[in-house]
Amino acid sequence: MSGFIRICDVEKYYGTKANMTKVLNRVSFEINSGEFMGIMGPSGSGKTTLLNMLSTIDTVTSGHIYFENQDITTLNEEKLALFRKHNLGFVFQDFNLLDTLTIEENIILAMSLQGKEKKEINARSRQTMDQLGIYPIKDKFPYEVSGGQKQRCACARALVNEPKLILADEPTGALDSKSATTLLDTFTSMNENLGATILMVTHDAFSASYCKRILFLKDGEIFHELVRGNDTRRVFLNKILDVLSLTGGDVPDAE
Repeated sequence: MSGFIRICDVEKYYGTKANMTKVLNRVSFEINSGEFMGIMGPSGSGKTTLLNMLSTIDTVTSGHIYFENQDITTLNEEKLALFRKHNLGFVFQDFNLLDTLTIEENIILAMSLQGKEKKEINARSRQTMDQLGIYPIKDKFPYEVSGGQKQRCACARALVNEPKLILADEPTGALDSKSATTLLDTFTSMNENLGATILMVTHDAFSASYCKRILFLKDGEIFHELVRGNDTRRVFLNKILDVLSLTGGDVPDAE
């Protein structure tokens, strides 16, 4: 495999020898630069564990993860912290914004932690807020804006440092349908217009239909793969629902 990110024979066990649970079983795939990729599967399929290992929050039991040919499974804690700081952006279900900071300050904080100059910070944060349509609310606090606006702020914070990979864990889970659609349109724009590489874990078929490619996990293994190609989103959605019906995925939630 020669992808931007390569996951090679990854296994993950939890527990002790007497009571061991295998969560991932020799999972291998690659993510190409500029992809918008989804991971789906029923509860317990291993999708969040896989995301946690890609984000270096968790470690593999065996196997390797290569990021631009660097094996990140061999890095120590100090090097992992630097790797996260320079390569990854995160969008969480519960936003993870600081209520004591304005929308703009939440976004700027991500750059300040990297020690960038004030002029660059201001220019980059303004550009990112413009791109995501939240510049008019920059002086508001998170509790003063809608869930959709909070999530776009979270996207701006993830995007502002120009990470090589954005990891999104159930990003529409806390949003109403209108806000979810706005967020997914934002992801599409980030991917198509800004070249962002996005990996999204979701149980929701509607959300997944925005992806270009989807891996389905079942019992810790890759069960199926769908590539959108030239399909309309509606056609792709129906294909996703068909696969979910075979994996035991949450089909009713996706309608």
